[in-house]
Parts: sequence; structure tokens; C-alpha cells
Amino acid sequence: MAERKNLIAEQFDTLEQQKEASTLGMWTFLATEVLFCGVLFMSYIVLRSLYPQGFVEGSHATNHFYGTINTAILLTSSLTMALAVHAAKLSQTKTIQRMLVLTIFLAFGFLVVKGFEYHEDFTKHLVPGKSFALANKAELFFYLYWAMTGLHAIHVIIGIFLLSILFLMARQNKFSERYHNPVEIGGLYWHFVDIVWIFLYPLLYLIR
Repeated sequence: MAERKNLIAEQFDTLEQQKEASTLGMWTFLATEVLFCGVLFMSYIVLRSLYPQGFVEGSHATNHFYGTINTAILLTSSLTMALAVHAAKLSQTKTIQRMLVLTIFLAFGFLVVKGFEYHEDFTKHLVPGKSFALANKAELFFYLYWAMTGLHAIHVIIGIFLLSILFLMARQNKFSERYHNPVEIGGLYWHFVDIVWIFLYPLLYLIR
């Protein structure tokens, strides 16, 4: 009973109340993120309808190989994150640590691939500005490309910090069958990051 009490923050009466509050808080945060990202997606829809040829040309200039590799990486990271949550529910501390490390490794892999892609974009002068290499309003496409992928990369970096904290907590045996909500909350955030990329991939790389 004392151990259970130690898991409850002072503003809550029960562990169940704490779990419900933290889960609601994360869903509320994700809802605000959807609204934030929705501005960019709506801008994409409007501009693509106004300048379809420019967006097709811009999409053809992106590196589909890098985009596909990163999609595979993030889908795999969703699996490892889900396995970490499952292991937390079963009090499998070592498995939690392994799955979190794999998820963090895949997140770093995503950023490395994205770094190579950004470097290629710079060398091909695909950064909006005076030296931009394309015409036909393709520059508008790349304004959105850099804004959307850059914002997503920031969320990936935040996710790495979050997962690292969860890993350290797992090493201290903080999670068990009775208390694993932080891992579930971290999983919600990470799956959101993956879902956003699932939308970005066809919009930015697969326009025909």
C-alpha cells in the first residue's frame, strides 16, 4: 500500500485518477498539435490547388529513396514503441529498456537520413531564395517542404528526449504492471509523430 502511495502525485487521490488526468492531458496536447500542423496542411491544400504543376515539379525534385527509407524507419519505431508499452504492462523491465533503446536508435536513424537529404537539397539549390533552382511556383512547394519536415524533425528530437527519460526510469525499475502510464503517454506522443510523417510522405514525395 505504501509503495502504491509513493506512485501517486500529491494532487491526486488515486493512481487511477492520476492515469486518467495524464492521459487526458496528453490527448489535449496532441489535439493542439493537430490544430498547429493543420495550418500547414491547409496551406498545402490551397496552394497545391492553385499551382498544381509547380507542386508536381517540386515533388519530383525530392529524393524518394530517402523519404521511403525514413517511412520504413518510423513505422518500425512505432512497432518497437508498442512493444515497450506491452512490456511495461507485463512488468518486463529489461524488455522495456531494449524496446526504448531500439526506438531511440531508429529516431536517430531518421534524423541522420533526413540530414543527408537536407544536404542534398542544399547542394541542388532546393532551398527557397535567390539561388533556387526550379521554376513554375515550385518554390512554394519547397517553402512548405522545409517548414513541414523541419517542424516534424523538431518533434522527433523532442521524442528522443522523452524516450530517454523513460529509459532512465525503466533502468530504475519505476514501471510495473500496476504503474506504467508514463510509457503509454510516451507511446501516444511517438505514434503521433509517426502518423504525421505518414501524411507528409505521400504529400511531399509521391505527387503525380
